[in-house]
Amino acid sequence: MLTQTLPSVSQKITAGNNEILMVTNADLRESANLACWPVQQKYEAKLHDALSSLGYSMKRAHPIDEERGHGFISSQRQGSSLFAQIDENAPVIVLLTAWQYSHHVAPSLVHHKGPVLLLANFDGTWPGLVGMLCLAGSLTSLGKSYSRLWSENFDDDLFVNGLQTWLRYGSLQHSTGYLQEIAPTHPVMATQAGAMGRNAGEFILKNKEILGLFDTFCMGMINGVFPQQAMVNIGMPIESLSQSALLVEMAKVPDDLRETCLAWYQERGMKFQFGENSREELTREQVKEQCAMMIAMARFVQRFGLSAVGVQYQQGLKDSCAASDFAEGAIGSTERFPIPDEQGNIINEGQPIPCINEVDMGTAIPQTMLWRLLTSFSLPAETTLHDIRWGSVYQDTFYWDLEISGAVPFEHLKGGIAGATGYRQPAMYFPYGGSTISGQGKAGRFIWARAHYEGTDVIMHIGTGHAVELPADEFERRRRATCYEWPLLNAVLDGVGRDDLMAGHQSNHLTVAYVPENELQTVLQAFVAQSLTQGIRVHVAGDAIRLL
Repeated sequence: MLTQTLPSVSQKITAGNNEILMVTNADLRESANLACWPVQQKYEAKLHDALSSLGYSMKRAHPIDEERGHGFISSQRQGSSLFAQIDENAPVIVLLTAWQYSHHVAPSLVHHKGPVLLLANFDGTWPGLVGMLCLAGSLTSLGKSYSRLWSENFDDDLFVNGLQTWLRYGSLQHSTGYLQEIAPTHPVMATQAGAMGRNAGEFILKNKEILGLFDTFCMGMINGVFPQQAMVNIGMPIESLSQSALLVEMAKVPDDLRETCLAWYQERGMKFQFGENSREELTREQVKEQCAMMIAMARFVQRFGLSAVGVQYQQGLKDSCAASDFAEGAIGSTERFPIPDEQGNIINEGQPIPCINEVDMGTAIPQTMLWRLLTSFSLPAETTLHDIRWGSVYQDTFYWDLEISGAVPFEHLKGGIAGATGYRQPAMYFPYGGSTISGQGKAGRFIWARAHYEGTDVIMHIGTGHAVELPADEFERRRRATCYEWPLLNAVLDGVGRDDLMAGHQSNHLTVAYVPENELQTVLQAFVAQSLTQGIRVHVAGDAIRLL
């Protein structure tokens, strides 16, 4: 007779009357977890006090590991083992005060039957809000119901009322009225701009925009890995590439070509903060390696007929070579070092190559679509993604701090190449260093977008915004409150406030493409029509609806 032996599960973790289980998730990288732990402890105390004031108690569902020096969940196995012990009906608050890898806990939360609240601190230096948006988007894409809440100090009315509602009803719903779904039969389809958008969409469906991604899962972003059928349905299939092949191709780039590439950017005014200690400072060899990466990426674009390219980097290449950031920003620029193929022919001369940072398919879709559309209009076609990193009020206006983790196209910076500074990526995350492309985001109008998936449906949020160049002292304050080495764009999203975006956005990322003011309405109408033509469900955000 067959017998079955499974590992035993420890005693169940339960919640008593008026008791709430608290779990906290964070990074896979222990250096980051150690740095973020003191802030997590502070907010655990704040949550404890908030619950107590409402007649509830907080129970930490997993112990602090004194040997490791923190109390975060830091792997999928750890998260899965923990939730195997938790009473499936217990109320759970996932407290997030740092970047977190959603896959550590999302698969277990999907099977959890009790109420789930994702709670984030709203802070620039310790951005739990970024982690919460990523985990929220991941759970949405996995079909899991949950609630979300955010606060700077866990003492404002939004927080107190929201927490009280969740405790009472097991659910918390925010208004997402800033989003309006656009029907495939919307009158915009019959406009001249709509016809141009339909043409672009039909071109993509027929010819395909092939997205070349070097390893397609980055930093726990389940919401950034779309089902293959979803991508095929909208005419944007994936060419799955290996980062090991990228390393091989980089090794083929000779030193003299690397030197020529670096000199090209220095001659145009980019300032690199070079030092001698490669463990802590930026060196020429690091940037030369990044030049080799850019050249190798472009050669893959040519070899596979790619429309866009993206590098995962964070968990693979970070232990092998310099950071991908300079290569990503530079390859996405129109003004770019002339990259030769093996025969000496220049690859995609005078054209930006859309670069999909962190291989996020949810930004690959709007980035590549906007690149195609803007190119067809003979408009500047550089695109990027940004983290929704933070935001605060300046002179009675709330400005977002949109900040990518290392580089944007030079055309997105005040002063272009000459306005860029190269800092070493922080050693805590990037042991082999590498340059960022840092600077102040230029003022101007833009279209923003981000796609997510539900089943195999692709849903796109589309809006407009305006970037501003804040005064030097205010810009410096925001740089120091976030990550100083990274490029920073300050912006207002038209008709979309802080709490609107936090309530309804399905990602920590946002795609941005600058559009001239006098062309904004035409491009927006065309982009909406293009998206609908490709079978994408469109939700227009805030004031952008007025332009349709």
